[in-house]
Amino acid sequence: MKGERLDLLLHRRGLAPSREKARRLILAGQVFVDGRRVDKAGAQVDPSADIVVRQGMPYVSRGGLKLEHALHAFGIDPRGLVAADVGASTGGFTDCLLQHGAERVYAIDVGYGQLDWGLRQDPRVVVMERTNARHLEALPEAVALVTIDVSFISLTRILPQVHRWLAPDGEVVALVKPQFEAGPERVGKGGVVRDRGVHRDVLQTTLTWAQGNGWRVLGVTRSPITGPKGNVEFLVWLRVEHEPTGNGARTDVDGLVDVAIALWDHDHGVGHDTVGVAEEEGLPAPERMGRATL
Repeated sequence: MKGERLDLLLHRRGLAPSREKARRLILAGQVFVDGRRVDKAGAQVDPSADIVVRQGMPYVSRGGLKLEHALHAFGIDPRGLVAADVGASTGGFTDCLLQHGAERVYAIDVGYGQLDWGLRQDPRVVVMERTNARHLEALPEAVALVTIDVSFISLTRILPQVHRWLAPDGEVVALVKPQFEAGPERVGKGGVVRDRGVHRDVLQTTLTWAQGNGWRVLGVTRSPITGPKGNVEFLVWLRVEHEPTGNGARTDVDGLVDVAIALWDHDHGVGHDTVGVAEEEGLPAPERMGRATL
């Protein structure tokens, strides 16, 4: 497989705001490729390699950057909220929620020993390791917000249980990973999905399923950074829908997907990175549903 310059790859994945900044990070020894430090900007790297930038990260993992983007794009304010983080892993989402004022976070993960030590000691964090969210009937209390970042499983297998944990009008911000939603025959070499058609199909399928299973689709945005192997990911914003909506009140899923897919490539000159349901339906849009400008 033909390699790609590390500085270019770093910038393309959103791990550096510019190629010059990418070079500085590499020369400073902050860039690791597949667990090995690489300090040459021109080093040829497999495009699907796992690239990590260490030091200077505001959260315990880069996942926090993804959730931070969604909170800003969707206008979600976690201050004072009790939340749950499904697929907590190291705790990037949990850390982001706490730094944005969440009162308490239930950090749920099927694994063990992955959560950052500092978060593990934080009295605001309820550690729920070795816990499969699919089989978790209830939490000790209703939560107002659930964040989801899971791998090797479809969101459609997690969301039904999450619905039970939420307070009335509770919301979800979930990371949609096409590589785990599309069938194996649609995933490219190295586990990377590069086909926009697959991205589109995954989003349409996921959001349409949500609308038919007790969720109101409020918005979609693209992740500001790619997954470890370079996969394009998306974040969706859902709210509990206790009463079925008529066809006239349903979200224009296709419209949301059109915007989200267009944003996949900044070179296309799209000027917004989120579209809210209120705008799609021509309704008065509260501030939190406004479009976020790139």
